[in-house]
Amino acid sequence: MNKEINIEPSWKEALNCFFATKNFSNLADFVRQEYLSKKIYPKPEEVFKAFWLTPFYSVKVIILGQDPYHGIGQAHGLCFSVPDGIAPPPSLKNIYKEIEDDLSTKKNYQDGNLEPWAKQGVFLLNAMLTVVAHQPASHSKKGWEEFTDTVIKTLSDKRENLVFILWGNYARSKKVLIDSKKHLILEAPHPSPFSAYSGFFGCKHFSQCNEYLKSNGQKEICW
Repeated sequence: MNKEINIEPSWKEALNCFFATKNFSNLADFVRQEYLSKKIYPKPEEVFKAFWLTPFYSVKVIILGQDPYHGIGQAHGLCFSVPDGIAPPPSLKNIYKEIEDDLSTKKNYQDGNLEPWAKQGVFLLNAMLTVVAHQPASHSKKGWEEFTDTVIKTLSDKRENLVFILWGNYARSKKVLIDSKKHLILEAPHPSPFSAYSGFFGCKHFSQCNEYLKSNGQKEICW
């Protein structure tokens, strides 16, 4: 990762104060060395993919994940999403189940690529944007969280009428960064098989999200 960050221009402008900090410089140095010495996911050119697919002023919905998938071929820069040809992981299958129940629609369980969501304004942000292969949370507390917290707070401060979807305790801990008077915050347990039956199933976040967008004059998401 270069210190001269290759990120979509509207995001670069929104976050330029953070990119000028010593903390970001240190993060860039760390990530670059990790790519040189270890197997890191996703590919370097996909680290900021969520930002390229969903420019700052196109964001309508934010879904927050924790860190990228650490298995071969899974991570491609969007939380919960996998590239074409990769089987959807269990959490994503549970997300599809909830969409089907909530919206009375059918999902293709062979297709786990969520790029169509991102292109509609669903910002699929992980709290950490890189991970060592087969080592979950290996890039935790290296500087990514400060960056993504800044992203969340900047969206909250500079935009209005966004939908923040927070699944699981880690994502819900980010609620303090969001102005609930300006935005809709939807919270539920994580869609993981370990917690989906504790309140994720039946949360109806997808219909609530669309109702909020529609009530604020925005186009609904085709989930």
